[in-house]
Amino acid sequence: MGSAGSAQSTSGAPAKATSVIGSDFAIIGEKVTLVCRSKLLVEGEVIGDINGDDVTVGESGMVTGTITARNITMHGALKGALRGESVTLHKTARVDGDIVQNTLVVAEGAQFDGRVRPPHDASELKPQLDPAAFVPAIAPAA
Repeated sequence: MGSAGSAQSTSGAPAKATSVIGSDFAIIGEKVTLVCRSKLLVEGEVIGDINGDDVTVGESGMVTGTITARNITMHGALKGALRGESVTLHKTARVDGDIVQNTLVVAEGAQFDGRVRPPHDASELKPQLDPAAFVPAIAPAA
């Protein structure tokens, strides 16, 4: 068993850290993109896109934008699009937008208004986890 500071999974491997956007936190801006290489839990509001490995929008969470992740779990609200290998909409989920996925689970009671389709190719579901990809190149001074 690991110490209090080092969580471990049941397989004995270190557990992934979880980043949290709390219910009292809002991220709002033009062309905002969040990148999270581990688990991300959104309980607050994000107006912008999210790229991550494992993204969960909690019951109090609201995202306006596109979430691209390997695994997406929705308990809260989204206005935009979901792109993931695995997408799960729980009974409290409210999704207004399209879903591109390989695997979709929709619980009874989930609200969904949009289209669902498989990806045209694998790159459509692959999240961009390199923050440098979102920074425009700065031209050298003349």
